Amino acid sequence: MARWKLPSGAQWTINHRDQHATIVELGGGLREYTVAGQPVAEGYGEHELAGKAAGQVLAPWPNRTGDGQYTVRGETRQLAINEPGKRNAIHGLVRWLSWHRADQTPESVTVAVTLPPSPAYPYPLELAITWSVGEQGLRAEHTVVNLGNQPAPFGLGVHPYLAAGTADPDELVLHAPVTEMLTTDDRSLPVGREPVAGTPFDFASPRAIAGTAFDTTFRGLERDGHGIYRTTVTRPDGSGAELWQDRSFGWVQLYNGTGPSGQPGSVAVEPMTCPPDALRSGEDLIALQPGDRWTGSWGITPIRPS
Repeated sequence: MARWKLPSGAQWTINHRDQHATIVELGGGLREYTVAGQPVAEGYGEHELAGKAAGQVLAPWPNRTGDGQYTVRGETRQLAINEPGKRNAIHGLVRWLSWHRADQTPESVTVAVTLPPSPAYPYPLELAITWSVGEQGLRAEHTVVNLGNQPAPFGLGVHPYLAAGTADPDELVLHAPVTEMLTTDDRSLPVGREPVAGTPFDFASPRAIAGTAFDTTFRGLERDGHGIYRTTVTRPDGSGAELWQDRSFGWVQLYNGTGPSGQPGSVAVEPMTCPPDALRSGEDLIALQPGDRWTGSWGITPIRPS
């Protein structure tokens, strides 16, 4: 019983010099990440549940599934509608499960969970994350294994908020070199796509957000020679954070509404393997074969004041 004296369960801390991160049992996600005592990712208190999906792991699908219904090999499944105002199933099944610690060092912790089969999602998966902090910042390495005897439709995303604590959210500078964005209906489900260039969402060159509101999915990510895509959010003093994602994550969702605190002042940068509604559309949905293993990595590099 003492294990649940905190709403998010056990707290596992990892440290490297002046970097500090806390990973939680409930959902296996990131509760806080600070450098020199200042938040690099906006998190939530130890006596709170994760609000606005802060730091959570989103699997076996990220974002939304319209009506919570999807069909695989002729069988239609019904997920719980947990975004009732829009009639969607949102952000997967593992973010409220109890994860266990599989390994820990002073600078890293590996957490894992088994997602059992259910009528809504009859595909047992084993998920593990190694969280670590080092000279390049925070790193998350994901592994997912299909424990079942049939292919599992699968996607994964994460939901960190960057650059918390600015006095004026409009002064945050965003750099997001992407080429295409999804257009959505009033349920936040995709209905089309269009080029980013020349729109208010064009942050191919770094510039202040300056009143632009977005909760938008992007693809066509500009990657470096190592296959890494980077989104950067900085404050007026030059401090902030860069979120990088490897080729396993072909999409990114950007959101600058109210954060976990209920106030504006941070930007959610969400690496995703697939777009919203992928369980229904099949776009970039992974068909994870029995016994197969999927891996993917992303991380946050702090940018210190100049």
